[in-house]
Amino acid sequence: MMDWTDRHCRFFHRLIAPHALLYSEMITTGAILFGDRERLLGFHPDEHPVALQLGGSEPEDLARAARIGDEWGYDEINLNCGCPSERVQRGAFGACLMREPKLVAQCIEAMREVVDIPVTVKHRLGVDDQTDYGFVRDFVGALYEAGCRVFLVHARSAVLKGLSPKENREIPPLRMQMVRELKREFPAATIVANGGIASAEQVDGLLRADGTLPGLDGVMLGRAAYHDPWLLRALDGILFSAPSYAYPTRESVLAPLEDYFHREVSRGVQPKSMTRHWHGLFHGQAGARAWRRQICEGLSPVTAFESALREARTPIKTAPHSSMESPSQPQASNISASESPATLTSASQT
Repeated sequence: MMDWTDRHCRFFHRLIAPHALLYSEMITTGAILFGDRERLLGFHPDEHPVALQLGGSEPEDLARAARIGDEWGYDEINLNCGCPSERVQRGAFGACLMREPKLVAQCIEAMREVVDIPVTVKHRLGVDDQTDYGFVRDFVGALYEAGCRVFLVHARSAVLKGLSPKENREIPPLRMQMVRELKREFPAATIVANGGIASAEQVDGLLRADGTLPGLDGVMLGRAAYHDPWLLRALDGILFSAPSYAYPTRESVLAPLEDYFHREVSRGVQPKSMTRHWHGLFHGQAGARAWRRQICEGLSPVTAFESALREARTPIKTAPHSSMESPSQPQASNISASESPATLTSASQT
C-alpha cells in the first residue's frame, strides 16, 4: 500500500473506524534517517493508535528508525517481511528476509532495545519453493525467541521471480489453515490474518475456532478497506460494538473531513493529495460515481458532495453496507474487543 495509506488516508479511515489499529505505508530506514521526516512521519493525533511500518534489513539502521518513530509518537513499530516487489528485493528487505530468520531476529532485538512500544512483524507463509509449514514455523519461532509477540501473516507465499506484486496478491493460493496452525503452535503470540479478506462473514470465520484449530486474534485489511472503506465501519461496529457509541453515517463524515481539508490546505498541502484517498466514501451508494468524479478534482468534501447531488439528481444517502453493517446487530461475531484485538487496517497488504 505504498503511496496509498498515508496520513490523509488514515485520518479518513479513523473517522470511519474509531477502534481499528491503523498502519502506515511501508517507509524505508534510509528515507527516515535522511529524508523529510515531517512529510514521512507526521500524522494527526486522532489517528491513534497508529503503527509505523518499516522497510530495512540493517539492525542498526532499523533501531535508529524505530527510535525516531517512537519519538514521533507512533504506537507500534512493524517490520515488513512480506513485500515481494523487485525494488524492495534490490534493497535486500521485504519478503526475501524470510530466508534469513537469524538476521530478522537481530533486527527485532535491536529495535526492542531502543523502544518501549511493541515491535511486530508482517510476513508471508513462504518464499518461492520454500512453502512448507516448517519454513514459516521456524521463521516465526526465531522471531518469537527474539521477543516478537505479534505476527501479521499474509496467508500466501511470495514468488520473488516471475510474478508482479499484483500477481503475488492473487496467484499464490490462500492457506488460512496454515495461519491457524501457527496460532496453535504459538498460543501466546498474537496471530493476525491478512490476504483476501473482504467481508464480515470471512472475518467471523477466521476469529472462530475451526475444528481442532484455534481462532485467530485479528484481521488486517488492505485494498478491500481502501476501495470500500465502509467495510471498516461495519467490522468496527461488529467487533467493538458499544451501545453508547454513536457510529458515523457517511454524511456525518463530511464535516470533519471538510475541516481537515481546509486546515491542511492552509498548511500548503495540495487538495488532490488528500481527496484521492476519499473517493470510496459513497462506494455502492446512489450517486457514488458523481462523488468520485468531483472529489478526484480536488474539491472540498462538502462542495464535492453538493455537486454530486446536483449531478446525480438522486439523494446520496447512507444505505446498509450489508446485513452486517449495524453495530447494534453484531451478526458476524460476539467477540469483544478485549477477547479479539481485531486489527482492522488499510495497511501494506503485500
